[in-house]
Amino acid sequence: MQGAMVNNNQNILNDTLLTQSFSPQDSPLAQCQLVARVYAGIENAVAVLSDLKANRSYIYAGAAGAALGLEISSEIDSIWEEGLFSRIRPDDLEAKHAMELQFFHMLKELPNAGRYDYYVNSILHMRNVQEEYVAIQHRMFYIRSADNGSIWMALCLYNFPPQQVEGDAYFGRIVNSRTGQVFLPDQQQVNAILSEREKEVLRMIKAGSSSKEIAARFSISVYTVNRHRQNILQKLHVNNSMAACRIADAIHLL
Repeated sequence: MQGAMVNNNQNILNDTLLTQSFSPQDSPLAQCQLVARVYAGIENAVAVLSDLKANRSYIYAGAAGAALGLEISSEIDSIWEEGLFSRIRPDDLEAKHAMELQFFHMLKELPNAGRYDYYVNSILHMRNVQEEYVAIQHRMFYIRSADNGSIWMALCLYNFPPQQVEGDAYFGRIVNSRTGQVFLPDQQQVNAILSEREKEVLRMIKAGSSSKEIAARFSISVYTVNRHRQNILQKLHVNNSMAACRIADAIHLL
């Protein structure tokens, strides 16, 4: 049985790696797509590659996807894979977002080369095809940064945990794969992501106020309001105000 598994993995690697083009012109996206497909094949995982610059995601459904009702690989015009998120238990999804924001802001303080040593490792619960919540291992890696230091490509993996999970609560941590150092969730760090003024601005955005109305409310210029808007989007790792309000609500920032 073990020999058959090794041979199967070898065949997957052979089919995936040796049939690729090794042109030096291959784009970073193509290289990252290859990484995602290999993980999906080797680990039977659902692999989600998110291109943060293009606001687009590529979903590769490994064999475990069938048990989770996610059998079809696809491309979506968003870094938020809502079809997959809708299958995650709401409390776990909230905790997942908070953990990933802590991860994002931690990595922003590191040089590009040091970012690749870290990843998020979580246990969360997703509905399977029988509509029952089951424990799933979720891992998140940032696998490519832009030349200006912006985080560009993110890879999320969803598969069954390698051992039985005790308890029924979400568990997440940030791991340094080089040293084994572990960082646990810190809600204080998450709460500090936005300044108090940015939270006030976001509350008014959520209420439907325009930049002009927000400027009048706080006696600041429209330019300053728009700068707050951009800072909020960057800090919450989203591309529009609607997504910012949703994430802020989910992790209780407002």
